[in-house]
Amino acid sequence: MIVWINGAFGAGKTSVARELVDLIPNSTLYDPDVVGAGLGRLLPQKRLAEVDDYQDLPIWRRLVVDAAAALLAEVGGVLVVPMTLLRQDYRDEMFGGLAARRIPVRHVLLTADETILRERIARREEYGDDPGRGRSTRRWCYEHIEPYRSALGGWLAQDAHQVDTTELTPGQAAARLAEAVHTGAAPVRDIVMTPEPTGETLASGVLLFDDAGRVLLVDPTYKPGWEFPGGVVERGEAPARAGIREVAEEIGIELGEVPRLLVVDWEPPRPPGYGGLRLLFDGGVLPAGSRILLPGSELRAWRFVTEAEAAELLPPARFARLRWALRARERGGVLNLESGVPVG
Repeated sequence: MIVWINGAFGAGKTSVARELVDLIPNSTLYDPDVVGAGLGRLLPQKRLAEVDDYQDLPIWRRLVVDAAAALLAEVGGVLVVPMTLLRQDYRDEMFGGLAARRIPVRHVLLTADETILRERIARREEYGDDPGRGRSTRRWCYEHIEPYRSALGGWLAQDAHQVDTTELTPGQAAARLAEAVHTGAAPVRDIVMTPEPTGETLASGVLLFDDAGRVLLVDPTYKPGWEFPGGVVERGEAPARAGIREVAEEIGIELGEVPRLLVVDWEPPRPPGYGGLRLLFDGGVLPAGSRILLPGSELRAWRFVTEAEAAELLPPARFARLRWALRARERGGVLNLESGVPVG
């Protein structure tokens, strides 16, 4: 299990984490900053200069998850992880990666009045320019107060169990967290545990439309970016039937007819992914007043969008697949794609 201690810079995450490992039996402190420090020595300076934060590096997010899994396999018990995490898409990617490895996460948030945060940052010892950030540590912390406020006013407050540290010592805050973990007040995040693939996969997605021709997208809790209803085809399952099953499981809609195939897209392997075939089917127009029910552990939101709006929500590979699926739907045909590009 992981106890992920989130919060603004200056909230006292690391100090509380050090106290917490003494209160939770068989626990180990795991600070992802060591991964960032390692990347600062491994990656070319040109690559580091392209990002403002180590978290913006896909390799950092992947290594933090991989190292946590390896550490738990080595020492067992509980990992206490002090790390600010303000972007919801990064949370989805990392917590989803941990869930895929069957590692439960208890997400806790240390909060404090902004005046207290600024006072703590002002007292913070400087160590020169922060590697990969190109600015002083204090200045970098100050610049992240506004993103913290924005996240707290949105997704973060709903996702994490909060402990106000304004008037607490690190020891007192750790005692509050230990009690919350013990009693379940800080629950395990309910995230769908999609197993990590071990080879190429076959996946089916279904496009559903409203009367205005907009397509339905859903927002997964376990990976970044929006998606179409659908998922991996199970062994011995027909792809179109897999799409029907996934639509029923994900949004509570029972399709009356087998959907028509629009595109077959070969996705090349891009480590750590294995690639495979991705199929998109035409599920037709949903009747007005259809009731969409989302499983909270898997999907947090849905919406109908235009093609232009989808370009802003979908990762590039998924949008390319959607774009050609819409063209195939207009023409009444089927398109064969390789990495999102028509061939043949």
